[in-house]
Amino acid sequence: MLTKNQPGQYPEYFDRYVSQLPNNTDVFEILAAQPQQLSDLLTNMSELNAEKGYAPGKWSIKEVIGHLIDADRVFAYRCLCISRREGQSLPSFDENTYVEYGNFNSRSLSNLLEEFSIARQSHLALFNSLDEEMLNQMGVASNKPIMAKALIVITAGHALHHLKILEERYLNKLLPA
Repeated sequence: MLTKNQPGQYPEYFDRYVSQLPNNTDVFEILAAQPQQLSDLLTNMSELNAEKGYAPGKWSIKEVIGHLIDADRVFAYRCLCISRREGQSLPSFDENTYVEYGNFNSRSLSNLLEEFSIARQSHLALFNSLDEEMLNQMGVASNKPIMAKALIVITAGHALHHLKILEERYLNKLLPA
């Protein structure tokens, strides 16, 4: 069972995601449940409303899902590299640029939800394949030290963060149909 990380295993920036996870809960269970939670949350959302942000300049619901897909892939790639003892510093990524060029609003909501689910299944297969030694490897991403297993926890916390934002800021402002 993988649970919340301890400080020092990841940069402080990620505390905002890790702190949202319940203590003593299996992170793999959280990761496995999140695609269905996201789908359930948006079950009555229209395509038109899924292309709106909750305020001017904010991402649309489709763009938030696209960001979740991109971030999951980045975190999984970093975890893979670090678990395999990559010696190079892994690059940061500009989430706003990724969303800008992701063209997510041109896709259907169901297509984005399906991709998130499939990508998450793939990442879970990777994460479950790592042994304790691999999980405890330290590497560098965005010029900051980070442990491979911390990236798994961050993946879950990051998605939870955005699920809460969708529920609190988007669904309260946008009508489902």
